[in-house]
Amino acid sequence: MPHLNLDTISRYLEIPPEARKLLERPERTTTVNLNFHAADGSLVIGQAHVVYYNTCRGPAKGGIRFSSGVTLTETCLLAELMVWKTALTGIPFGGGKSGICIDPHSLSRQEKISAVKEFVHVMRDDLQNGRYVPAPDMGTGESDMAVIFGETHLSESVTGKPVRIGGLPGRREATGRGVATSIRLAAEQLLGSKPDGLTVAIQGFGNVGSWTAHFAQQTGMRVIAVSDLSTGLYDPNGLPIADLMAWQNQGKLLKDFVGLSAISNADLLTLDADILVPAACEDQITPEIAEKLSAKVVIEAANAPTTDQADAVLTARKIPLVPDILANSGGVIASYVEWHKAKSGSLTDVKETYATIDQLICRTFESVRRVSSQHGVSLRLASSILAVDEVVGAMEARGWI
Repeated sequence: MPHLNLDTISRYLEIPPEARKLLERPERTTTVNLNFHAADGSLVIGQAHVVYYNTCRGPAKGGIRFSSGVTLTETCLLAELMVWKTALTGIPFGGGKSGICIDPHSLSRQEKISAVKEFVHVMRDDLQNGRYVPAPDMGTGESDMAVIFGETHLSESVTGKPVRIGGLPGRREATGRGVATSIRLAAEQLLGSKPDGLTVAIQGFGNVGSWTAHFAQQTGMRVIAVSDLSTGLYDPNGLPIADLMAWQNQGKLLKDFVGLSAISNADLLTLDADILVPAACEDQITPEIAEKLSAKVVIEAANAPTTDQADAVLTARKIPLVPDILANSGGVIASYVEWHKAKSGSLTDVKETYATIDQLICRTFESVRRVSSQHGVSLRLASSILAVDEVVGAMEARGWI
């Protein structure tokens, strides 16, 4: 079943029966074994799922996830989310995703390189002909994308590369930049308030959460709580984000940072803050959390952090929520800029990267608000209506339906 509720969307948008059939299932799923040798010479076999959910608008775009908990179902969901994210923001990509069922922490650097090279071996044709354009995701990073580039010798075959080998300045912080821009727009247009002094609580302090905190603080907001897997930290006067990022960059956990009050992840989600940003993982805001939630606005930085039941609770409580397919789209926007740069040979500086992210998110935010007001629906449903309309129109233009 698709992540979006097409029955609900069809109340506001005509979805041809043929389009529904195509949107209700992935276009292509591939499951293969990645076979390589560990440092001790033993054979490692890791199952890999590659999903292209819909490519009517362009090549499949989506990250490579390394995790022992990867499943085909999860990979399909994430590939579908990318379809809507690219369609909503107008990026000419389809939706794809790769999930490799290996714990990345169990691998040495050389073993990880072997695993990524084996992935390229089994996916080489699609990577070289541009059918699939991967990027970093959970458990992967710039260095892994560099390995892919080294195997294909095509800069446009992968995004999220190090800047020194054709990567994009600002790509690393792009998703957080987009989330922070969404926070600012929500403050101004949903709360009718300037960002200065507004309080923000962020669950998750990985790449997305930390850069969100950085940019939010730059706009004058007070980031009063952040968390990682080890603990949360809280200071009503605002946390020292730069110090926490430096600490994290040394590979250290927040629980070992001294001088700040601890807070649990559950308490962080219900903290009295103006803006709540779930930036950790899926299904963090449950109906029980939604009933206790004190924030005035929720900005989804993670993919699918709010359950359907919790979403209904927030809607009933009239707490606006900026959905993931809008709020965290800064990463794929930057990926498009990097991909386009690789094809054209143009040069892009970090200010241009930020400006493009801000421009597209601002434009999309306005469109979503307009549809939300027009139909009297939530921002999530408005985003879904716009995204599905774009994909259906593309399928019609391609002669798919």
